[in-house]
Amino acid sequence: MAVKVQIPAPLRSLTGGQSEVEVDASDVSGLIDRLDSRHRGLKERLCDADGNLRSYVRIFVNDEDVRFLKEKATPLKTGDTVAIVPAIAGGRG
Repeated sequence: MAVKVQIPAPLRSLTGGQSEVEVDASDVSGLIDRLDSRHRGLKERLCDADGNLRSYVRIFVNDEDVRFLKEKATPLKTGDTVAIVPAIAGGRG
């Protein structure tokens, strides 16, 4: 099932500068594994050592945050759009 994945600027160095890639995956977990097999290093940026999504990473499937769906077990279907959004912190200390 081909889905479009939007890659944020901080991770594009791992995708050869691509802002969007297509991946065949049936769920978010498979998508992360497939992304990492094609673009080494992405999984460690998205997941912790236990395989859980890092707290500062949000993944949206068709504008729905997977944290409020089935997290990494969220199913995907052909034509879905997945957005990876790293949290941004800043301000004055």
